[in-house]
Amino acid sequence: MKQGRFWNIRSLVSAATIAAGVVTGSMAASEEVIPMLACPLGCGVVQTNTVLAARMARDESDILPAAQETPGFMYNVRAMAEEARWKTTVFGTEDTVIQAAFQGGREGLEKFMPQAVPIKFKLLFGIGGVAQGKFFITLDPSIKSIEDLKGKRISLGLPTQSDWGMAASLLLEHGYGITDENTDIRNVTPPVMTQELIDGTTDAALVALLTNADNDLWWTNDLASKIEASGKAITYLGVTEEAIDAVNEEFGMTLIKVNVPAGSMPGQKEDFLAGVNRAYQAVHPEFPDDKAYKLVMAVHKHGPALRDTGTGFWKFWSEATMIDGLSEETAHPGAIKAYKELGIWERAADFSPVKYPDN
Repeated sequence: MKQGRFWNIRSLVSAATIAAGVVTGSMAASEEVIPMLACPLGCGVVQTNTVLAARMARDESDILPAAQETPGFMYNVRAMAEEARWKTTVFGTEDTVIQAAFQGGREGLEKFMPQAVPIKFKLLFGIGGVAQGKFFITLDPSIKSIEDLKGKRISLGLPTQSDWGMAASLLLEHGYGITDENTDIRNVTPPVMTQELIDGTTDAALVALLTNADNDLWWTNDLASKIEASGKAITYLGVTEEAIDAVNEEFGMTLIKVNVPAGSMPGQKEDFLAGVNRAYQAVHPEFPDDKAYKLVMAVHKHGPALRDTGTGFWKFWSEATMIDGLSEETAHPGAIKAYKELGIWERAADFSPVKYPDN
């Protein structure tokens, strides 16, 4: 089990130093800056993109990624509806976010995605698997399964959060019939729900959990350690295969089923099943092929060294994580060219592909 924070004060200072150097170097070494929409500071993607930019600047690359903090992945996909970004911008996202965007405004999704963005965005490379929001945690020994949560107090994330908010809500409603009409569901931030759980003012909540494509590395943050430090016995409530299938079938999503081995999380004594969606860097179909190619080649070149640093999402880097979910339909042509030259494109067939709903 590996735990830690994606971003702390020391890394903020380090990233600021790196960013300053990158900007200075880019004046001479880079012909074009590529904005990369990320998420709030602390989510890991800003840091991930910043250190990549530093490496590419040292290589005197003619393109330079520029990490941009945003409210999150749900914001990013809506921002990418703006035509001015189509040929210039890379954005952080998830398969389920793009799938939800196709159906924005429909019943069951309007709370999370008010308007549709029916664009078949192209994936460049994967950065990791996201399990949070697709299983639950409780300190109440009488609660044995998610079915037991009906009528209880459940703390979820905000509707603007793709995993903590949207995914968790969809699984509860479509997998178990649990809604705010029959259950006390609160929408709060992760730190707040953690404290509520410890204080006993909520019965169940969520906790961070990320993995790589091979599911042999699991990572959580210091909020999980805070729960463990309360001294109370933790029960992890896994989802059922049927619940994951229900959400996938209803919304055309590609959540995958992953067994989380005992010991992967603090106080975890038994395996449990979690749903996992996959996070990516993506672009509009009009994004230039040559830039997509260069970005993928740079990630592949610097991935091994950056993985060893444990920085941000780089801790999950592998060739498998890069190509997990990609296909001829969803990957950018420039990215596919890079993967074929690297000799790893055929391995994409080993993973469940991301699929987009029909327009």
